Amino acid sequence: MAANLKDKEAYQRLNFLYQAAHCVLSQTPENVELARFYCFTQKTIAKRLVLRQDPSVKRALCKKCCSLLVPGVTATARQRRTKYRNRMTVLQCLSCGQSKRFLNNPEHRLWVDQPEAQLENQSQPEQGHSTKELQKEKADGPVTQKSSTGPSSTQHQVSPSKPKT
Repeated sequence: MAANLKDKEAYQRLNFLYQAAHCVLSQTPENVELARFYCFTQKTIAKRLVLRQDPSVKRALCKKCCSLLVPGVTATARQRRTKYRNRMTVLQCLSCGQSKRFLNNPEHRLWVDQPEAQLENQSQPEQGHSTKELQKEKADGPVTQKSSTGPSSTQHQVSPSKPKT
C-alpha cells in the first residue's frame, strides 16, 4: 500500500521538524525551548492529519511537555530492575519531571518491526474464501462439512460461494 503524495509530504515535514529539534539540541543544548517548539509542531501536525508516527519517534518525545528526550541533555536515563527480575530503562524529562519506562528485553521486538506486520508479507484471501477458511485450509487441508442426513457421517467438500454482482 503506497502512501499518497499528500501523506508523503506530511511525513517529510514531520521528519524535518524531528531532525531540526535534534540539530538544535546538539549544537546548543540551552535551546531546549526551540527544540520543544519543533516537537510540539510535529505532534500537532501528526494529530491533525491523523498520521501514525514510528514508535522510536514517539518514545523520544515527552508526552507532557513535548520536549525531545535526549539522555544527558534534556532527560536522565536509568536502569532499574523490577521485582520480577525484568530490566527497565527509565527516562525522566528534566523540564517537567515526567518519566517513561521501557522494558529492556533484548529478545523483544515491536509489532512494527516483525515481518508479518508488513502488508506486502501478508497473503491476500482468494475471492469467495474467508480469511478463517484459508487459515484452516493451510492447517489441515480443504474445509469440510459433516452431513447430518443418515446414520453415516460422510464428509463433503464445501464449494466457494460465488460473489453476487
